[in-house]
Amino acid sequence: MKTAKVSIVKVADYNSEEIYTALKRNLSLLGGLENIIKPRSKVFVKINHLSPPSSPDDAIVTHPYFTKEVLRLLLELNLEITVGDDVQSKEKDGFLLSGYRKVCNDLGVRLINLKQRGFREVICNGQILKKVLISPLLHEADYILNLPKLKTHSLTVFTGAVKNLFGIIPYGLRLDYHRLYKQSDVFSQMLVDIFSCAPPHLTIMDAIVAMEGEGPSGGSPKRVGVILASQDSVAVDAVASKIVGFNPMNIFTTQNAHERGLGTGEIEKIEISGEDISDVEVRNFKHSAVAIGFIKRKIPSFLHGFIQGQLTLTPKIILNKCALCMECVDICPKGAAKLDGDLVWIDRSLCIHCMCCHEVCRFQAIKLRQRPLGRIFREV
Repeated sequence: MKTAKVSIVKVADYNSEEIYTALKRNLSLLGGLENIIKPRSKVFVKINHLSPPSSPDDAIVTHPYFTKEVLRLLLELNLEITVGDDVQSKEKDGFLLSGYRKVCNDLGVRLINLKQRGFREVICNGQILKKVLISPLLHEADYILNLPKLKTHSLTVFTGAVKNLFGIIPYGLRLDYHRLYKQSDVFSQMLVDIFSCAPPHLTIMDAIVAMEGEGPSGGSPKRVGVILASQDSVAVDAVASKIVGFNPMNIFTTQNAHERGLGTGEIEKIEISGEDISDVEVRNFKHSAVAIGFIKRKIPSFLHGFIQGQLTLTPKIILNKCALCMECVDICPKGAAKLDGDLVWIDRSLCIHCMCCHEVCRFQAIKLRQRPLGRIFREV
């Protein structure tokens, strides 16, 4: 029996009218936007605007042209709209470089850095978290609309709809959680805990140009050419990960959310409308070097800790690419990224392998190195 529905529509590029037409079809396949979100309601739109700010051409953020067309559709329903993410930026306005400030100003839509409103503690009752700080904007809205970007991830292997909700908590708390929950499976359980506090009513994924390789910021743009939509965020992640060559239930966030009844992660239980997965699969999509989700299922559990230790990646600065922007030094929760004169280096004795430095580097100046045994295990 099918328990979720995901629509897939092809889109060649970020041409506004083509996106608008595709979105209309995506939503009509789900029964129409007006049957999901009631007119004249309050809607919070959660974009993926990874810190520090970057150009949309880098495929790090949900593309502003994609979001613009979603907002056009929302405005047709006379909705009160707030677009936001928690953005850490040295610039006064962290939404300028990405183009989000212009898009929202042009449409007359409110755009807010979540830290401007502060955060409120809520009971979580999760597997890892029992309480957490989240933006009050989500609970003040009648509907939450999730607009993730399809990307690989050097810690969680894949990032999409579920992980996009990580941005509703404060920047400092995100650093703490990276420090506390270093293992991929435990970190993913924590992500699902946060997701469970504010599950979106509708998810529309920007998979027109995704990120492959060492995402979520150090990878390379890769054209996938689709938009996915569903009222089930977990199902969106399952279908998206399948399109780019993963077994969805090997993605810890998808598996954990499915097992907790927060959505459908098993492909055979998802009704696909629009395009068939087989017609849009990207067969040469590069995955992150971290393959813990796959390895764990091939070895006895008592060996998993040792194997995961070998799979741990250690960041190294590529000096001829380093721009001395200091983002890695500022973000490191343990002070392992250090400035020595005009050189940045990683103190391996302090590094906890949280990947924060790699995540914020916009210049691909941080390479992730794996131990020799880890490289062997990855090929198993």
